[in-house]
Amino acid sequence: MKELIVSLLNNAIARAHAAGKLVSAGAAIAVEAPKDPAHGDIASNVALTLAKAEGKPPRAIATTIKEHLELPSEVEEVTVAGPGFINFRMAPTYWHNELRRVAELGTDHVRPQIGRGRKVQVEFLSANPTGPLTVGHGRNAVLGDTIARLYEATGFSVTREYYFNDGGRQMKLLGESVRVRYLQELGREAQLPEDGYEGEYIAEIARGLKDRAGEKLADEADPRVFVDAAVQAIFGGIRKTCERLGIRFDVYTNELELMRDGRVDAAIKGLRERGFVAEYDGAVWLRGKELKLPNEKDVVLIRSSGEPTYRSPDIAYHIDKLKRGFDLIIDVFGADHIAEHEGVIAAVRALGYDTSPIRAIIYQFVTLTRGGEKVKMSTRKATYVTLDELIEEVGADVVRFFFLFRKHDSHLDFDLDLAKRQAPENPVFYVQYAHARLASVFREADKAGLELQSGGAAPDLALLCDEELALAKKAAGIPELVASATESLEPHRIPFYLLELAGDFHRYYNKPANRIIDPERRELSLARLFLAAVLKNAIAGALGLLGVSAPDRM
Repeated sequence: MKELIVSLLNNAIARAHAAGKLVSAGAAIAVEAPKDPAHGDIASNVALTLAKAEGKPPRAIATTIKEHLELPSEVEEVTVAGPGFINFRMAPTYWHNELRRVAELGTDHVRPQIGRGRKVQVEFLSANPTGPLTVGHGRNAVLGDTIARLYEATGFSVTREYYFNDGGRQMKLLGESVRVRYLQELGREAQLPEDGYEGEYIAEIARGLKDRAGEKLADEADPRVFVDAAVQAIFGGIRKTCERLGIRFDVYTNELELMRDGRVDAAIKGLRERGFVAEYDGAVWLRGKELKLPNEKDVVLIRSSGEPTYRSPDIAYHIDKLKRGFDLIIDVFGADHIAEHEGVIAAVRALGYDTSPIRAIIYQFVTLTRGGEKVKMSTRKATYVTLDELIEEVGADVVRFFFLFRKHDSHLDFDLDLAKRQAPENPVFYVQYAHARLASVFREADKAGLELQSGGAAPDLALLCDEELALAKKAAGIPELVASATESLEPHRIPFYLLELAGDFHRYYNKPANRIIDPERRELSLARLFLAAVLKNAIAGALGLLGVSAPDRM
């Protein structure tokens, strides 16, 4: 539709110019759906954009363009509205043809092929293996996985990557915490270090060590034995949790490898040679003023202890990503990483790399509520709610949908009571119930002996009323929405769309006059069944993009 309307407007402007009615021979034309459907199916503001060049009021320009339009049968009406918008209403036959085209595509209709094989890397979750995934990790995981799904579905070549560190102070504390619990399991006196990890999972790892090694490790001096045992157990748990949510990774990258093979040192050396590094107070600093960092403050690259901060390997890691030739690199981070990420990208740019392929999606935090009260979470003290516990309580579909039902830069209140409610106010239930209702329509059609003929002529779609055509238009518009949600990194648009479509369908379905299967009105029933198939595929396809199931029964 967009291509058709743009072509019509271009030709009309050219004709008006040839007739001496317009100075302009052409224009950059943008079209979009009006906010109010009563204004038509698609509109253009081209008259407003031409006003300066033409030296006329936009409404007068719009009228001139309208007068020079040559309308095909697909367009029913053109009107000039407001300050000079040109609104188009498509003919019912256009929508009948669109319905037939969409029906042929099935669920592939929701997958516009805009990628053309371009390479995309999505790095997400990337939690260090210090404990089970929490609810906070869950938003990162679902957001990153859904973005990867969208790019994959729209024709891009996608690499899902998990970046982690199993070294450093955190891991030393983790290993020491496991060692202490192991000794306690053996009946020996031992105290957790300050800021040690207190979760039950630490005791479970220690019991596993005792079962496998007995007392052999009681006098073990190498802390790495305990760190490795913890990493193996915790990563095993992380992978299982991800599997429950349908999340997978193609590549795991350990930042220690970047340190060991010299890539971190090379990056710091390059920054030093370019004058972006300072050394004082026994530490190595990234010079904030020279790099135009937030507040122009210097930030530590290597602590006085000789231990690198997160930024050092991250700089080397992003250089590695760029060298791998991705057309687009997406980093999914929590809001507490904004300044750190800005510093990393500034440093990479200072080293002479083009950082334009790198895009960050920064999400806000999650608050769990139950009975209107906030559920407290603290990772180290192990008073947090794990992602596994959340999945067990409300189900994987609800977890994924709820995490996506707010824009990533908005704080998310996850209402556990609402999430468990099998009622229309629960958005997941509401959307899935629409699909289940549509599935029941086909079971009813089978009982009535009605069946859509595969590959045959479509039913008489002229029998569909305006309300039914409105549903058809909604279903037909999803490819544009998916393309936009993908390129703007805004997957929340899809659950919003699903809720609107489900609401429109439920309101239609609940009217007695809109009984879809009526054996006494066979032709109308077949036309409505055709529409039901399109709606069912649209909902199932869109839910699939979110990693959420489309049940046939509820």
